[in-house]
Order: sequence, then C-alpha cells, then structure tokens
Amino acid sequence: MAPPLEHREREHIPGTGTTRRSLLAGVAAAGVLGAAGCSRVATASAESGGDLLDRLKAAGVVRLGIAGEIPFGYIDRDGKLTGEAPELARVVFERLGIGKVQPVPTEFGSLIPGLASQQFDVVAAGMYITPERCEQVLFADPDYQMLDSFIVRKGNPKGLHDYQDVVEKKARFATGTGYAEIRYVVDAGYEESDILIVPDQVAGLNAVEAGRVDVFAGTALTTREVVRKSAKAEATEPFKPLVDGRPHVDGGAFAFRLTETRLRDGFNAELRKMKKSGELLRLLTPFGFSEAETTSLTAKELCGGGTLGGTS
Repeated sequence: MAPPLEHREREHIPGTGTTRRSLLAGVAAAGVLGAAGCSRVATASAESGGDLLDRLKAAGVVRLGIAGEIPFGYIDRDGKLTGEAPELARVVFERLGIGKVQPVPTEFGSLIPGLASQQFDVVAAGMYITPERCEQVLFADPDYQMLDSFIVRKGNPKGLHDYQDVVEKKARFATGTGYAEIRYVVDAGYEESDILIVPDQVAGLNAVEAGRVDVFAGTALTTREVVRKSAKAEATEPFKPLVDGRPHVDGGAFAFRLTETRLRDGFNAELRKMKKSGELLRLLTPFGFSEAETTSLTAKELCGGGTLGGTS
C-alpha cells in the first residue's frame, strides 16, 4: 500500500487562523442550507430519531460518501473500496444488519452537502469533528485521533520533542505547504519567515537527511510511515501541540444527517464495543494507525460540549 498522504484536514492558511478544509466546510454549509429546503426527511421521522436505519436494513446496502484520501477512504489500484473508514463501516453496518457497503466518491468539499441531499447515507472519510461541522451533521464518536510528530536525524541529537523545544534550541524547522504545523510552531514563538516550506513529508524527510534542517513536522501517522526505510532519520513520539496554551488533539469520525440519531446511536454502540475489545485498533493497524491514534474522545467534547480528553 502506498504511504499515507498528509491528511489535508489539517492544512492551515498562514495569517488567517483558517484551514483549507474549514473553507470547504463553509462552502458545504451553503450547500446544506440550500438542500435543507428540499429534504425528503419528514419532520415526524426526525422527531423519532429517523427511519434510515430501518430502510438500510430493508435494502441491505448503505452508501458511503468517500473523498479518495489514503489511508482514510479510497479506491485502490484493483478498484476495491478500502481505507480505515470503509473497513470499519463494513464491520459496524454488518452488525447493524446491513450486509453491503457501496462507495460514492466525491470531493471533500462536497461531502456535507452530498449527505444533506441524500446522495449517500453516511460520510465515511475520516472527517475531523469541529464545532462548525457539528451544526451541519451528526457525528459518531471519533474512531481515531491525530497527534503531531517530528522527523529528526537518527538518535534525535538536538532532543526535539515538541514545538517549544524547536524554539528554545533554535532548531532549523521545516513543514509542508499549508500544513497546520505552521501555526503550531509560530504560536510557540518561532519566526514564520524562518520556516522552510516543502511540498510534502517526503521532501521533509529528504531535507532532514541532507542536513538542510534539523526537524520536519507533520502528523504522527505520516511521519511514522515515511521514515520506515530511512537509514538516517526517525520519527519522534507523537505529541499534542498547544493551541491557545492548551494541548490540542483532532479526532475523525463518521457523519450522519442531523435527523438520524437512531442510526448514529447504533453505530456508536458497536464502535464502543470494538474499542473496548481492541478490535478497532487491529482493524486500523494495516492502514498505518497505532495505539497512539486510539482515543476515548467523544463527539460531544470535540463539538464543544465538554473538556478534551486524551488517548485511551
């Protein structure tokens, strides 16, 4: 399997406090508002928690909105639907009495409006839970969390473990084009003009190996994957960056229409069982996920209804 791509959910536009995907979500919100007027979901159905679960059981198939991102949800070289979200969907929906999953590929910015207009039944694309999106869709609890990590020379000679270390030790720092890690290191006190911006994590690895920088920052999943065959570099332990002085962690989850609480609750019940038994981690491991990406966070917390927790 090809190395996972840097999850574009985290791309930050310097000077705006905005991620590229949050801009897409804004466009999506407009789509949701437009679609709301023509929704075929009856008010009575919404008040009873929705009837989609019953309809999917009767049909025997659930349509998954995916965005073609490795390792979250994509069609592989053999034309097979795979990724952490589709593989999880197969297990959970089968246990809910729905034996088949059907992919509906679309661009990420079309996922929320596509869900609202019933082009598919659920978003299965590793979508990060944000307060803004929680006003548009109903999230399951996150099936993974994402932390940051550094690519450094073997042995980590400068002892770099977080962004504060980078600033205090005056390390030469690199990260990817538009990555959220730009904001994190600048918030820690690093001069944005001193950052070496490279196209992606492979270019970051090359910069570290060549000695042009001391450290490259990315998500824990992508840094871990890209150094696997390197004889000169390694990935540091995952850590939480500080945002507004507080440890920050993102979580990705399945998304449903706001009316479908019964389907969401059924999904969450099965997900909790898989987390408790360790089955979820075993399922996600082939896609590069590790115990560091397991989480006890809830959708309520990430939507802004509670205090953020840590890893499970």
